[in-house]
Amino acid sequence: MDIVSVRHKALRAYLESGRAVGLDSRVASRLRNMVAFLVAADGVEELTIPPNFGFHWLTGNRKGTAAMTVTRNWRLTFRLDEMGGIVDLDLEDYH
Repeated sequence: MDIVSVRHKALRAYLESGRAVGLDSRVASRLRNMVAFLVAADGVEELTIPPNFGFHWLTGNRKGTAAMTVTRNWRLTFRLDEMGGIVDLDLEDYH
């Protein structure tokens, strides 16, 4: 799956340069693994297969957004475009 757009500024910089400026160093290596998992997947159905990093679809006003667990309260969230690309990739603090 291709990453089309990234909303989180520090996450975007990390993906472009590999430097974790603005990100917790403990989160950076897990994010690297999670992004590699996303990019290697051939489709959304593969994201449900372990190790799936807690992949789930959000409900309510966030319906259509997927989430994966980074840490207890941090989630990697994104939507899929019509071509199956990842859009609005974001790192969010749920709590």
